[in-house]
Amino acid sequence: MSNPNSTFEDKAFLWLVMAVTVLFAVILYPLSGAVSWAVFLAIVFSSLQERSVAVCRGRRGWAALSTLLIIVVSVMLPMALLTVSISHEASAAYDRFKTGELSLAQYFQQAIDALPVWMRALLDRFHLEDLAALQKKLVDTLGKSGDALTAGAFSIGQNTLDFFVNFFVMLYVLYFLLRDGRELAASAARRLPLREEHTTRLFKQFSTVVRATVKGNVVVALVQGALGGVAFWVLGLTGPLLWGALMALLSLLPAVGAALVWGPAALFMLANGMIWQAIALVAWGVLVIGLVDNVLRPVLVGKETRMPDYLVLIATLGGIAVFGLNGFVIGPVIAAMFISAWDIFSETRTASRLPETAAPSRDDVSP
Repeated sequence: MSNPNSTFEDKAFLWLVMAVTVLFAVILYPLSGAVSWAVFLAIVFSSLQERSVAVCRGRRGWAALSTLLIIVVSVMLPMALLTVSISHEASAAYDRFKTGELSLAQYFQQAIDALPVWMRALLDRFHLEDLAALQKKLVDTLGKSGDALTAGAFSIGQNTLDFFVNFFVMLYVLYFLLRDGRELAASAARRLPLREEHTTRLFKQFSTVVRATVKGNVVVALVQGALGGVAFWVLGLTGPLLWGALMALLSLLPAVGAALVWGPAALFMLANGMIWQAIALVAWGVLVIGLVDNVLRPVLVGKETRMPDYLVLIATLGGIAVFGLNGFVIGPVIAAMFISAWDIFSETRTASRLPETAAPSRDDVSP
């Protein structure tokens, strides 16, 4: 006969474990982005860490430090310099737009003049014919937004401080994950209340999707953005670095991606009489930028990691809406874990029913 006090104590302890786990998650929430990226980068660069361990003759601490330096110099420092350059170009574009040097009204007026009469009449009905007035209103709106940003300078400084704190935490955690990642993963797997085969499968799927998203999507997005920026620069369009960065960001979305930038740009050039430039941009977008995903992604992550494009799109957009920019990794990872968990659940239920619905053996079947 079971001891009721023992049952009560077990339930109380289970509630205690759940409570402290929730509280620990609350404590980590402000630094969740830093910790998440430390985990993601540790998974992506795990193979580089193992090579460093071999070079350092088994000294995992020195190997982790060398791997961390390689990540900072080869990935983070170029990204920081690129971000500064893009910010300067965006600021210069806004100044030209505000002073009237960059007149969108003039460009769009040329495009409207090329439209059929019935479409121009439709624009007149919605009072969209005075593009100069619309641009003035847009400049005034942006100016008010700029004043609001200036008034919130202290908040911006606070955000900058938060960024550096999160960056330091990410590097600090990343070092220990590189050094002790295998032991920590094995320890976590032993403590999860799941079967060993289920835990192994979920961990493998988690690592696979992280590599596919970070190593695959990010590299593909950077290449597509660079190719788009080069095309804009060759064709003489303003702000090629800024538009290339926007194409790289949108390339994280499957199916549509960079075409949301170079497509309207080609239509704009076509409407303004730049026919051969528009044709060249469309050809470059379809034949070069569009094929990068099909060529690079299988090489980087393999075909077995691909989820349906519609699921990746929904998970990416939902992840960004909930978790901010970090959601472009977290969203697909959650979607992949959702699919794996339900697959395991379905397979477990099917296996439990097999004895009841087992097919007759060959000896039981008459010839």
